[in-house]
Amino acid sequence: MSTPTSRPTSRPTSRPASTILSARDLEFLLFEWLDVESLGERPRFAEHDRESYEALLELCAQLATDHFAPHYRKSDVEEPVFDGERVRLIPEVATALEALARADLLALTLDEEHGGHQVPHVVASACMAWFTAANIGTAAYSFLTMANASLLLEHGTPDQVERFVGPMLEGRFFGTMTLSEPHAGSSLGDVLTRAVPADDGTYRIFGSKMWISGGDHEMGDNIVHLVLAKLPDAPAGTRGISLFVVPKHLVADDGSIGERNDVALAGINHKLGSRGTVNTAPVFGGGAFTPGGAAGAVGYLVGEPDKGLSYMFHMMNAARLGVGMSATTTAYTAYLKSLEYARSRPQGRRLTAADPTAPQVPIIEHADVRRMLLAQKAYVEGALALNLWCSRLLDVQESPRDDAERAEAGLLLDLLTPIAKSWPSQWGQESNSLAIQVLGGAAYTRDYDVEAHWRDQRLNPIHEGTHGIQALDLLGRKVLGGGGASLAALAGKVQETVARARDLGGEPAAHGVALTSMVDRLGEVTLALAGLGDAERTMANATVYLEAAGHVVVAWMWLEQLVAVGEKEGDFYDGKRAAARYFFRWELPKVAPMLDLLASGDTTTLDMREAWF
Repeated sequence: MSTPTSRPTSRPTSRPASTILSARDLEFLLFEWLDVESLGERPRFAEHDRESYEALLELCAQLATDHFAPHYRKSDVEEPVFDGERVRLIPEVATALEALARADLLALTLDEEHGGHQVPHVVASACMAWFTAANIGTAAYSFLTMANASLLLEHGTPDQVERFVGPMLEGRFFGTMTLSEPHAGSSLGDVLTRAVPADDGTYRIFGSKMWISGGDHEMGDNIVHLVLAKLPDAPAGTRGISLFVVPKHLVADDGSIGERNDVALAGINHKLGSRGTVNTAPVFGGGAFTPGGAAGAVGYLVGEPDKGLSYMFHMMNAARLGVGMSATTTAYTAYLKSLEYARSRPQGRRLTAADPTAPQVPIIEHADVRRMLLAQKAYVEGALALNLWCSRLLDVQESPRDDAERAEAGLLLDLLTPIAKSWPSQWGQESNSLAIQVLGGAAYTRDYDVEAHWRDQRLNPIHEGTHGIQALDLLGRKVLGGGGASLAALAGKVQETVARARDLGGEPAAHGVALTSMVDRLGEVTLALAGLGDAERTMANATVYLEAAGHVVVAWMWLEQLVAVGEKEGDFYDGKRAAARYFFRWELPKVAPMLDLLASGDTTTLDMREAWF
């Protein structure tokens, strides 16, 4: 099996602490908690071991540090420019992405037959976390491309795979997901983009899209758009959506780049954050170009007609997990930067200091600053654990020991995806806000990165389905729609953790009792909501349900980590114990009033009338 290139021949025995991510935390989560080495017992991952995983992690940390982080501020300040014909990015973006492609990191998890390395998703997620933490604006181009290629490998024809996927995995082509339209946004059933059959078996695409990340630029040789559109006489709503490959440039049978397809920009959107990723308003079939002398953008149908949305969910679910990880890493790097600042910034004296002329102390000596840092630590390390646990479920799905294991993994992943996307997005924003607060007046200047990370973070509750959409998905589809089976499966896994915590005794056991109580209460409230008999009333407060369930799940992640810590000694492990204690004492109690509100069947939001605002 091939392995990623440009791997360091040896790892330094001591690397300076990074403000991008914590290599020590990743090591703990992967090897001391999730036991990724045991994945080698599964045939799919048999050729990998801890040494190869550690080398891969070191490679990614090195590339992120050397090629992605240095231009983070520049890509934020010098955002993409559209001159009416071309989108121009700062050159460092292309240089970084070329380094990523040269290292052969774009196909880590894919099958060997497609040029992949069959690295476990959980390890690949930890590796890619370095890039999103270092520079999400630059990393997004490659991550969208990887997701695009993965969808085509799953649902595309052999010709589509050969023509488009290979060049994407080599870094020569880039990919997008092209769903939303100006008038419809997330209401995909209302898309108006048309796909008209042509005589040669292709289709001509006509329509306008909006908010398309990476939708145009000059990097690489081509951009491969995956476009949702409707065929003539297609059923109304989401049942009538088909999926098409629409390249910026047509590709000849021999792989050479052909004429320009009829894909052009109406303009670009100027975002609050993540500015390095160009956000576009593309027009398909607008007449800017006439490929083959005919009107319309040439498109190729993916899979069967009218099943496009189900195919696109392959990419969207991956993107949702990716957004959750990006939200986590955006908060994580801001936390580390605020921690570094707090350790080095002298200001004030201890409350008990009697001498006003005594030297000032670093602000980390003040209890309220430690509170803010501890809250950040609890949020980001809890979220990272959730992200990686979900990635490990993907590995179980791909290499199950039996059908029952695959089914359980699928059930849990289905339930956890909206939480893994939304919880880090919401509480990562709070964490980023605390990072700004720690820096005080310095933080609301542009001289420090934390304000930029805060702006980057604010996009995540909107990306790939808003907070409210994830809430409806969780309560409506994943929990109630499945008859509560997924929630029961989750409760079973939690109780396995609680049992191990009980065996440890002391604080872990006490936390297990508190978690059990909240899980039981969540189940009771879920039953009550199911029994309301009124869909609008049941779903009216779904966002509260998402937030309550999310806090319960992250508390479980902290109990899992605490069990993995066991009786180990040292500052790192004591820090884990303190963060777990914080989450159980300060955060988990917030769930009780949320569940009380849900149990009451409150109709305040339903009763509100537009005229009353």
